Amino acid sequence: MALFGIADTHLSLGGTNKSMTVFSGWDDYVERLEQNWRSLVKPEDTVVIAGDISWGMNLKQAKEDFAFLHQLPGRKLILKGNHDYWWTTRRQMERFFEENGFDTLHIVHNDAVAVDDRYAVCGSRGWFFDAEEDADKLVLLREAGRLRTSIRAAKETGLEPVLFIHYPPLYADQVCPEIMDVLKEEGITRCFYGHVHSKGIRLAVQGEVEGIRYQLISADALQFCPILIG
Repeated sequence: MALFGIADTHLSLGGTNKSMTVFSGWDDYVERLEQNWRSLVKPEDTVVIAGDISWGMNLKQAKEDFAFLHQLPGRKLILKGNHDYWWTTRRQMERFFEENGFDTLHIVHNDAVAVDDRYAVCGSRGWFFDAEEDADKLVLLREAGRLRTSIRAAKETGLEPVLFIHYPPLYADQVCPEIMDVLKEEGITRCFYGHVHSKGIRLAVQGEVEGIRYQLISADALQFCPILIG
């Protein structure tokens, strides 16, 4: 049983008219994603999707995108991104998945999920590294708290915490200290993040910084191919 990761699938199969093909490098991205996914992932594997999953504005609009993911091999662990406007309460999302038979989709929110008795997947959306407005600061502190709660839930399993977050904790020469402090204080050693696209990919921090190894897993950065985590 293997663990894979990817972020920013930006699916728009439900008629939301938000196809990413208007951007460079996103031609036929749904077909490429499916082909790569099926070539790598087996039914017993787990794939973490770290946010920006669907352009649907609500669960109904996102239904076809969830159906697409459901029919792909493996269990999918879903975290929230900044464009996941369909995201509502955990109870509503899980009920929607159950009612539609999407039993391969699972939410990660304020908790952790064990994978193969080896890893515990944890994480949150995160927030802007350059947040300055009072409202942004409040959201940032809330996200830092959720991140810590999730990490501690992972540590309680006794397994290795593997952290996924949508926003990058650091980018180019900018840092989000509130998020970074949580990662350092909780002893995280691996962090996978998304959100960064196109020309911005070249400025993404990849590799080890102060004992934490960072890796960008946005779909276009991975050429729409889920990356093997372990």
